[in-house]
Amino acid sequence: MVVSDDPLARTGIALLLGGQEGLIVAGQVGVDEDWAEPEEEEVHAAVWDLGLGLRSGLERLRSLGPAAPPVVAIVADETDAREALSAGARAALPRTADGDRLAAAIRAAVQGLVVLDDSFAAALLRGAPPAAPDLPESLTPREIEVLQLLSQGLANKAIASRLGISDHTVKFHVNAILGKLGVQSRGEAIVQAVRLGLVAL
Repeated sequence: MVVSDDPLARTGIALLLGGQEGLIVAGQVGVDEDWAEPEEEEVHAAVWDLGLGLRSGLERLRSLGPAAPPVVAIVADETDAREALSAGARAALPRTADGDRLAAAIRAAVQGLVVLDDSFAAALLRGAPPAAPDLPESLTPREIEVLQLLSQGLANKAIASRLGISDHTVKFHVNAILGKLGVQSRGEAIVQAVRLGLVAL
């Protein structure tokens, strides 16, 4: 699904994706239109242009439930990329991304991976503070393990299998990690973990 309040952006993104093998554009909608309901099984991912109405778009993105498809956000710069990941996007790409890069990000997001364009990643890491803030509460050795696997793009089920624990336990650890790092999403947790030197990408 292509999501944007800009009709020209919607059309352009749909055209870019139209020729990509294995991808079908299910439709084009505005930010406030319903498209991510659980019963709409044909929508497996969304490409969301946050170029217009960034604030309202981020609020809508945050409001999506856990059953919503993964979102690939199209943003203007690294600041918007950080906010999009914080709001729950699975990927952040620049507005200059071509069809091949968009398609690759969609496929990765559907597989549970977090995608961040190289230019954004470099800028986010360069923007890290010289002295990392102390965590309000230290991560346990098991939480560090889970965080490292998160940084590899593994979904809860894969992490559970790798560590020999239940999905429920993984979810508990992920929630604890988000709380201790003071972040709202997996993508933001990974960026913060790199800044703090907890994981290396």
